[in-house]
Amino acid sequence: MTPHDTAVLRVAGRPVGRYVTRPELPARLSPRPYLHPVTTLAGTAVTELSPADHTHHLGVGVAVPDVEGHNFWGGRTFVRDQGPTELDNHGAQRHTAFQLRDPDGFVEELRWVASGAELLRERRTVAATELTDVAWALDFTFSLTNVTSGPLSIGSPATNGRPGAAYGGFFWRARKEDSEPDVFTPDTEGEEAVHGNRADWLALVGTGWTLVFAGATDRTRRDPWFVRTAEYPGVGSSLAHDERVPIEPGDTVVRRVVTIVADGHLDRDAAGALVRKAVSP
Repeated sequence: MTPHDTAVLRVAGRPVGRYVTRPELPARLSPRPYLHPVTTLAGTAVTELSPADHTHHLGVGVAVPDVEGHNFWGGRTFVRDQGPTELDNHGAQRHTAFQLRDPDGFVEELRWVASGAELLRERRTVAATELTDVAWALDFTFSLTNVTSGPLSIGSPATNGRPGAAYGGFFWRARKEDSEPDVFTPDTEGEEAVHGNRADWLALVGTGWTLVFAGATDRTRRDPWFVRTAEYPGVGSSLAHDERVPIEPGDTVVRRVVTIVADGHLDRDAAGALVRKAVSP
């Protein structure tokens, strides 16, 4: 790994995230840039990379299991009436260039390529901001533009016939610990109540750390949350929950998620206050 393959995010001079642009990964993991490790201000790691339970989970990034039949998530593909199936259909997200690169963030251009063709072009904007002496915010925006001559659509295992599996989009694989993390929104708590529902924000609380995920645009807040705590700790914003998302040639899909990374355990009031501070109206 050369210095040109990574970018280190800093908050108040402290490193809080390492961004790998050109990972050396097998094709079945759908190679793509990712953030790992991401840490609290005190240095506690809150991401995992290629854990044994899901080797295609790569810290924090954008992963989509179905772009016109191509797998940009990694691992097996869910096939209707057949189930999870090993297919030779994996794509890759290829870093093109940084348009901007500062200690507290960057703007990146990427190409989503599968079967030798470019399907999507992405602009990714990432910024790290100090909120308090124990919390900072990761502001993550991705814009996907269809660069083909025909329509594309984004799907998920849920849209392909697997209920409750609408993963795909922004995804954060959190640190797995001996006990599962707590999860709550402003109105509900527990994986069963939170998963698949819409909420302005969602908090995941582990041992000595809290992550608070917030949709930062009206369109992003309309996407339900994908949540796992019992099987593994992971949170995503579902791009294709109920139906496939069409993208006409030249059109762009944009989502923005702000994640608060905090030391300690935040309650509802504290989590909500930090969301209001981190997310611009």
